[in-house]
Amino acid sequence: MNILVCVSNVPDTTTKVKFNGTELEAEGVQWIINPWDELALTRALELKESGAGIDKISIASVGAIGVEPTMRKALAIGADDAFRVDTEPKDSYFTAVQLAEVVKAGNYDLIMTGYESADFNGIAIGAMLAELLGYPSIGAVTAVNIVDGKLQIDREIDGGKEVLSTESPVVVSVQKGIAIDPRIPAMRGIMMARRKPLTVIAAVEADVLTEIVEIELPQAKAAVKMFDAEDAKGLVEALRNEANVI
Repeated sequence: MNILVCVSNVPDTTTKVKFNGTELEAEGVQWIINPWDELALTRALELKESGAGIDKISIASVGAIGVEPTMRKALAIGADDAFRVDTEPKDSYFTAVQLAEVVKAGNYDLIMTGYESADFNGIAIGAMLAELLGYPSIGAVTAVNIVDGKLQIDREIDGGKEVLSTESPVVVSVQKGIAIDPRIPAMRGIMMARRKPLTVIAAVEADVLTEIVEIELPQAKAAVKMFDAEDAKGLVEALRNEANVI
């Protein structure tokens, strides 16, 4: 069984971002693997290490050459090879089309994506990718196991958990709970990653269905107003007259 994990390059969640119009100012931004994608990769590696019959774990990303350090980190963590589609990920549909071409060119039984992205909080890639490929799509996945040669998938539903059994190929979008902690690349892994294949693929023509019209940062939070522990009346008046919450 071969696994393809789709990874995206996102700003570190501690980075203070700035925009020039609708474009992110990339200078000074620390880029990382999207956290949900990193958890997907971690679970893929756990399956391989458990002796579940995983032959190869590949990663795929859509982006310019600047995403390669992030991809090398994924290789250092333990992925076997990588594919970069050489174009900017313009929107979810455009990106899904590019990833679908990577899947079609390979022989993958399980395609894993993160449930969402940490930059624009997009959640559409997994479902779009499955639709383009004609594969089953399972979202909100919290566990992936192989039982009697079939994939057993746990997913969260309202009020409980759903356990599914499915044949491959299948696309799953994973969320927190799929793995406890993401892997940290060791020095040996970093050295080996330099020799692992990273193949650059030309982008295919695809429509861009969405456009960013405006980006507005949230308003700064008001300063915290402190009250003496004995000043219950002043607190109530502030909540009523200033905060308008009572």
